[in-house]
Amino acid sequence: MSCTFLVAPDFAPEYFGGWYLLSTVLQRRAGIGLRLLMPADAAEQRQLLDDSVVDLVYASPFDASALIRDRGYLPLVRPRGRADEVVIATAAEAPARCVEDLPYGCRIALTANHDVRLIGLRLLEPADLEPERIAWRPASSYAAVARLLLEGEADAGLFLATAYHGLSRLTRARLRPLVESALCDIGHVLLAHPRLGPQLPVLRDALLALGDAAHRDDQAVLDALGLEQGFEAMATEDAEFMIDLIDTLLD
Repeated sequence: MSCTFLVAPDFAPEYFGGWYLLSTVLQRRAGIGLRLLMPADAAEQRQLLDDSVVDLVYASPFDASALIRDRGYLPLVRPRGRADEVVIATAAEAPARCVEDLPYGCRIALTANHDVRLIGLRLLEPADLEPERIAWRPASSYAAVARLLLEGEADAGLFLATAYHGLSRLTRARLRPLVESALCDIGHVLLAHPRLGPQLPVLRDALLALGDAAHRDDQAVLDALGLEQGFEAMATEDAEFMIDLIDTLLD
């Protein structure tokens, strides 16, 4: 059996190779063929999902919510101890010292990540900044968000927290974090299409076994993914709770 495996394009570049290592391990242990789909951006991801049925999707929370509700995807596993938190930061020499210092009409840089924008808007509420009161500055990556801040082209930037903390030490030294979320229950999810049927338990077991006592050598794969603690099972109830949280953020 051969399956397609799409990975959301919002991970740091240094983890690119880790997904190929994971694919190799899963193919060997689950006894299935996997073809990785690595879209360069959100637009390409949407196109791939619209053009065909993708069997496995490592999705952001916002996309996972839509895939579960609208297309019947099933939650399989999620990274253990890894929530999708958001950092709002400015250049170190910028006048703002807290979110409340950001003025009406300020320029905020962000990527196409819906979750980061959604959580970021909640974090901006103390500044009374509604979306229409912000001059948005689109960026292709979190490195590009940082570059806009350092070049004075944006007053603040929205980052996935893991991406912000993954910036080089030199770059972070030139930035100032204003606030970081602490939602804990919203994060990426590995989803499976129902057509996989009997393969689902096999895939889940293979993912949960990564790095366990019988597979210590897998730690190198998890490290290459930036998911050092491995994966944990995600029940339908857990996914529904996360979706409810996202709905609350949307209200």
